[in-house]
Amino acid sequence: MSARTKARKRALDILFQSDVRGDDLPAMLAVEARRAANEPARESSWLYAREIVDGIIDNRDEIDEQITTHARDWSLARMPAVDRALLRIGVWEIVFNGEVPTAVAIDEAVELAKEYSTDDSGAFVHGILARVARAS
Repeated sequence: MSARTKARKRALDILFQSDVRGDDLPAMLAVEARRAANEPARESSWLYAREIVDGIIDNRDEIDEQITTHARDWSLARMPAVDRALLRIGVWEIVFNGEVPTAVAIDEAVELAKEYSTDDSGAFVHGILARVARAS
């Protein structure tokens, strides 16, 4: 598994925990930063995970607007928390991170959805991210 794939998983964990627990996302990020300081072997994945979460914090309103615009009759609140987190990661990578090819951002989000969410989540995440990509 590549460092970026591990970073996406780590970002997913942070976003999911914050969402489910109702904890402040910047506070969750700070907790993870302290943990990462004690894990030098995982530093490369931590740096990109932090970049993802910081990017989502900085652009949350626009990211959520992209998701709701392209979700076709699905509100953010109605989506499974894992899907919501993965969509935020995918939209951030597609719209705000020019270093990641769009196809990679979509594929990575879909694979994580298949692994950690419902049976239908892979197709759901793919559909929304593909529409975001076409509109971008």
